[in-house]
Amino acid sequence: MLARQAGVVTLGQAVAAGVSASSVHRRVRSRAWDLLHPGVYLVGGHRYTDEVRIRAAWLRAGGAPAMVSGPAAAYWYRMLDQAPAVVELTVPRRRHLRPAPGMSVVRRDLSPVDLVIDRDLHLTAQPLTALETALALPDGSVFLDRALQRHVRFPTLYRAYCRNLGRRGSGAAARMISAAADRADSAAERLLITLLRDAGITGWVLGHPFGPWRIDLAFPAARLAVEVDGWAWHVDVTRFRNDRRKGNALHRGGWDLLRYTWHDLDGSPADCVREIVDSLPAAA
Repeated sequence: MLARQAGVVTLGQAVAAGVSASSVHRRVRSRAWDLLHPGVYLVGGHRYTDEVRIRAAWLRAGGAPAMVSGPAAAYWYRMLDQAPAVVELTVPRRRHLRPAPGMSVVRRDLSPVDLVIDRDLHLTAQPLTALETALALPDGSVFLDRALQRHVRFPTLYRAYCRNLGRRGSGAAARMISAAADRADSAAERLLITLLRDAGITGWVLGHPFGPWRIDLAFPAARLAVEVDGWAWHVDVTRFRNDRRKGNALHRGGWDLLRYTWHDLDGSPADCVREIVDSLPAAA
C-alpha cells in the first residue's frame, strides 16, 4: 500500500493494516511519520513530493467519491510540467468538505464517463481535465492546443464540454472549443480583421497573390505580409513545410513578414496591433 501511495497513509488504513492508533500517534510525536493533514501521514523514509501532496489532499477529502480535478489532475496526467500550488478536489453536491490549506473544493455531480482511476487515485478524465485546466490558466488556449496535440482527441473534448453545459465557465469554454475546432484558420483571420478594423488600420487586403501562394493578409504598398495560424494540432507536416517555403520566398522577394497564432491574437491583441503599426513605416 505504501508503495502504491508514495508513502502516504491514513489513520484508518494504518489501523486496517495492523498498526494501532496509539502507535501511529507515537510515531508522529517522534517525527518518524509526518502529519500532512488530520488523519493523513507520510511514513518516514519517503520524500515529500508533488505526488505526495496531491495524494494527501485526496485522502484528506476521504478518497472516493472525491476526485482530483483541474490543474492538479492535468499535472498528474503530465499535461503540465509543474504542479499547482492549490490542489482542486471535486466532491458530490451532497458532500460538505471544508478545504484545508493548499486545497480547494468544487461541489458538483459528474457523469461516470468523466471519472477515472489512475495509479490508485480518482481523477476527472483527461478530456474534462484538459478543458477545465485551459479555463483556469492565463494562457489556457496555448495549453489546450498542446493537450490536443499530445493527450486528448477533439471529439472526446467536445463531448466532455457538452456533458457539462451550464456549469461555471461554460461561455468561455464554448468560445475556446469553437476556436479549436476551426480547421481553416478562419477564426484567427476573422480575429485579426476585427482588431485591424477596431484600430482604424487600412491599406490591407486578404488573400493577396504572391507567386504560387496567397498571403493571408497583406499591405501591398508597404510590402508587409501578415500570416495567421490557427491551432497547432491541425497542422500537418506538408502544410508546415509549405508555410516555411512561402515565408522564405517572401523574404527573398523583399517583403517583411509577421506571423501570429490564434493564441497571440486572442491573448495579446494590443501587442499584435502595435507590432503591425510599428512595422508599416519600416516596411514602406
